[in-house]
Amino acid sequence: MRRIQSNDVKERVRQAVLTANTQLPEDVLLALREARLRERSSRAAGILDIILENAHLAETEGIPLCQDTGMVVVEMELGSQLLVEGDLEAAINEGIRTGYQEGYFRASVVRDPLNRINTGDNTPAIIHTHLVPGDGLTINLLPKGAGSENMGQVAMLKPSQGLPGIKDFVLKVVTEAGPNPCPPIVVGVGIGGNMEKAALLAKEALLRPLNQSNPRPDLAVLEKELLGMINATGIGPQGLGGDTTALGVNIEVYPTHIASLPVAVSLSCHATRRIKIEL
Repeated sequence: MRRIQSNDVKERVRQAVLTANTQLPEDVLLALREARLRERSSRAAGILDIILENAHLAETEGIPLCQDTGMVVVEMELGSQLLVEGDLEAAINEGIRTGYQEGYFRASVVRDPLNRINTGDNTPAIIHTHLVPGDGLTINLLPKGAGSENMGQVAMLKPSQGLPGIKDFVLKVVTEAGPNPCPPIVVGVGIGGNMEKAALLAKEALLRPLNQSNPRPDLAVLEKELLGMINATGIGPQGLGGDTTALGVNIEVYPTHIASLPVAVSLSCHATRRIKIEL
């Protein structure tokens, strides 16, 4: 049985949220640069130049990539042979609290969806914990802005709608969203499980690097096909037209009921911020 201190978790989370909000993941930067090289529209190319300049300034100046520094989603894998001394979830929230205050990041979380009173420190996070074998702790942090989050949708399709129905729904979500999620976007798709599992799968899909296709060949083909369909819409960067509406499509699947075909789509903006901590 391995032991770690909750204070160590707090400190790593504090450092991570500062990095995540000021530095784009390398795979997202690479996808933006490649999109810029392919882009045929001069206006869209100019917008991509601005997005890349914004990323450079955020990293070099240590300032947020976007004024919406998001509500932090935490995907955590907790080893069954690991003992965390202290309150693990409290440590994660304290790390977020101190990191957001240190970085002067916007407080975007309200205590109650009805009274709308701001918590003042961007907590609590949304924490999903998965028990896994071993003695490790992996924490994936996804600071998710509301502009893209508000554009997500879940559909309970009929099994008879099959693959065509899935494609139609994904394309519907993207076209209805239009410029609102600040394209070029990253599209997370969850298929299977039940209503809440599909939504969680779609969010988890956003954690996979854009240069890593689904290991299942048929799903990798579907990811590529959907990306082509989405970019063919011509919505383009910031919704002003062009070849680059999405930087990538990631799909995750799970077993489902014989009578169900749940599909969820979670959109992330060009500032797709994520970071992994391993303790």
